[in-house]
Amino acid sequence: MRFTVVIPARYRSQRLPGKPLLEIAGKPMIRHVWERAGQAGASDVVIATDDIRIFDVCETFGARVVMTSEEHSSGTDRIAEVSRELEWDDDELVVNVQGDEPLIPPPVIGQVASLLHGRPEAQMATLCTPIHDLNEYLDPNVVKLVAREDGSALYFSRAPIPWHRESAPSGLTSQTRCRDALRHIGLYAYRAGALRALADTPACPLEMIERLEQLRALWLGYTILTDIAHEIPGPGVDTQLQLDEVRRLLEP
Repeated sequence: MRFTVVIPARYRSQRLPGKPLLEIAGKPMIRHVWERAGQAGASDVVIATDDIRIFDVCETFGARVVMTSEEHSSGTDRIAEVSRELEWDDDELVVNVQGDEPLIPPPVIGQVASLLHGRPEAQMATLCTPIHDLNEYLDPNVVKLVAREDGSALYFSRAPIPWHRESAPSGLTSQTRCRDALRHIGLYAYRAGALRALADTPACPLEMIERLEQLRALWLGYTILTDIAHEIPGPGVDTQLQLDEVRRLLEP
């Protein structure tokens, strides 16, 4: 199986400016992600950035880097630009690994690529983990998904789905069960042609309501395969508190 990992990395993070270059255990965060992607069996690992500071640092540790537009609103758009720049065939398998995931387990990167490789009729694949905590289930910052019998996604939502009607006699806050709920992991594999078509399509109404880009793919009729992650990824880095936690985990 051949697949390419692309790591989108932008400098202008609202909460942590210059986030990809923040040091963790003596290395910039982006290098930790790049090294883990390199252990996943990918044919190539590409860092896609909009900032020369990130470009220069990544070149110092031997990464392949592609400069992209500063105008992209999402990592999907940035990766689509890379796919055009490098002229990938429509069937090329591309895995999007976020540049703020320094604890991403290499096996799950290979897993999501293998999932898509094994189902040629599908356009995308992603992973999830079971939810066992009721607060997590009710948290709108935790994206949930429901799937068909064959593992393809039916829907993604910030709402608690599937909803246990009989276990919530008095509405949302009275819910007592989260059985069969799945937490979506923001790790995607695409076929390059589907990726480009997705990036070329304006946001759909459901996507704008939920602020979930993957709903655009479902709206277009894409088959998005899902599977339980073989390993649970460690925390990503969006805030200073998360950065401090990851530093504690990685520093000797």
